[in-house]
Amino acid sequence: MIRLLISTGEVSGDLQGGLLIQALYREAQRRNLLLELLAIGGHRMRNAGAELLADTTSMGAIGFWEPLFLILPTLRLQRRVGAVLKQKPPDGIVLIDYMGANVRLGRRLKRLLPQVPIIYYIAPQEWAWRFGRGRTTHLLSFTNRIIAIFPEEAAFYAREGAKVTWVGHPLLDIGSREAPDRNSSRQYLGLAASEQQLLLLPASRPQELRYLMPVLVQAAAELQRRNPSLHVLVLASLPSFDKFLRRALSNAKVRGRVIAASQVDELKPYLIAAADLALGKSGTVNLELALQGVPQVVGYRVSKITAFIARYILRFRVEHISPVNLLLRERLVPELLQSKFTSEALVEQAVPLLEDEDRRQHMLDGYVRLKKLLGVPGVTDRAAATILNQIVSPLE
Repeated sequence: MIRLLISTGEVSGDLQGGLLIQALYREAQRRNLLLELLAIGGHRMRNAGAELLADTTSMGAIGFWEPLFLILPTLRLQRRVGAVLKQKPPDGIVLIDYMGANVRLGRRLKRLLPQVPIIYYIAPQEWAWRFGRGRTTHLLSFTNRIIAIFPEEAAFYAREGAKVTWVGHPLLDIGSREAPDRNSSRQYLGLAASEQQLLLLPASRPQELRYLMPVLVQAAAELQRRNPSLHVLVLASLPSFDKFLRRALSNAKVRGRVIAASQVDELKPYLIAAADLALGKSGTVNLELALQGVPQVVGYRVSKITAFIARYILRFRVEHISPVNLLLRERLVPELLQSKFTSEALVEQAVPLLEDEDRRQHMLDGYVRLKKLLGVPGVTDRAAATILNQIVSPLE
């Protein structure tokens, strides 16, 4: 029996964790191994077959003061997990994304269980925005192997001395499944052929609702004023977001529908396939839209305090925030940050993507180039094989 702990947080981490758990069971079956999987994550990981020790899907924040209210809950969780694992140590630990909390957990567990290998899958994006070598040194001090999803990520950590395996991006596995086509998706959603569909993707963290949704919904209202047949759909990442999003649409007098968090997993493939344009935050969803050929405009905003500290104290600089642009090293997808993230600017960028076929095609052509950088399907199976190779070989 191989016993593993898999730790992640937030909605995107739970998605990746669920895919990995399914792949681990497939790989274990091929090797005639029995697995016991413990998870820190969310319902997707539990549904995939892991025993959920704690739900961390809502424990996420970006910034310097914003995460402070999560420190005590996170420390309590980590102490509890450490006690459980010390009583019955796992054969291996897999950390997925969730930079701050997972780095602290990794260091704690390396002290408690120094003989247990720790594997980081989807490591912190130090290669993209670097605050200094200190963070990388911390990561390498407790990690036995990094499983990278981006080529540049693999190259960066290899240069820093890590043992690295590049497997490609796990979204390729989702995209490789039979996706619904545009016409059948629109029919399924009850959209007329003449209607354009706008997706709003505001948040996976509570703070993002406050900073992003008011601007997104104002832009949607203006776009709908210009085109009354425009159909607006908003995706809720967490059940606690549903009511807030409905109220935001109502207050802005936007005719549209909120897709409740409980329905997102089922409807998301159809929603993306049917969409003409998406407006939303930066993150994994940008790659998801790109792989499905949906033009998009990306925006992000943090508190003024966080922005000031990042810019003037830490001298934080980054060329791009969307992973689409980071990988292509060009601004294919429009990005609007901080004071530039306004409803007027969103509309200015959105209208050509809805009305100008050349602008749309330029972005779609860029997506084709992007896909070549992400590897080939079978990503989670390769990740699972790498993990079990790391764990099983020392036990044999």
